[in-house]
Amino acid sequence: MLLRVAKPRAARLLPLAAAMAVLAAGVGVAPGMARALEEGKGEEAAIQDCDKRLCAILLSRSPVGPDLKCALTKTWARSKIKEADSQQLSWGFGDARCSVEINLSRATLVAAMTKEHMTFRSPRLTAACVVEENGKPEKVTAVVAPKIEFRNGKVHKIWVRLKKVDGPASITLTVKTAAQLADTFGIFHRQMRKNANRYITRHCAKILDVAAKPAKGKDIKEKTPAK
Repeated sequence: MLLRVAKPRAARLLPLAAAMAVLAAGVGVAPGMARALEEGKGEEAAIQDCDKRLCAILLSRSPVGPDLKCALTKTWARSKIKEADSQQLSWGFGDARCSVEINLSRATLVAAMTKEHMTFRSPRLTAACVVEENGKPEKVTAVVAPKIEFRNGKVHKIWVRLKKVDGPASITLTVKTAAQLADTFGIFHRQMRKNANRYITRHCAKILDVAAKPAKGKDIKEKTPAK
């Protein structure tokens, strides 16, 4: 969700961002000769479709309609991940690819946007990833349960809430450290919150070509996912 690696399009999705962000932020591990992981066919199209459906729910604020269900995969080149390096965290591996399935209640998402104060608790998300280390693809699995506090339809606080991570020791240490820095010490929290609110008020309004707070009676069409 939303550390500084929220630059990739996939990380614009609020519930997905935490699952993928903790795997795209590292602490000084010596980089290896990484072979490129190629973006899979249909990756971007699936992300864009889920993106639009989430935005339609957030902006329409209508309790009528399907829940948000998406099966997503995102591949990052090492050079793209390195753009998010900071003094606290730097990426020391190669390319990375993560897959996650999202199944979120529409009613809960609408409540987060309409209630004066609402704490959104995502069901546990399992991110199945491949991370290159010393030129070899390594499997990493992380389980997160992101929590987002909303106030008057705006994100106030965000927690990644890493529950479990399995994989090579060097990579799992990286993931645990990144999650701890985010949740315990609040590193990047301000930027995470800022990115999340921009997603709702600017990005969603732009891709749906509507105002962030649609005028009464103005319809926001939603695409029903294929069965």
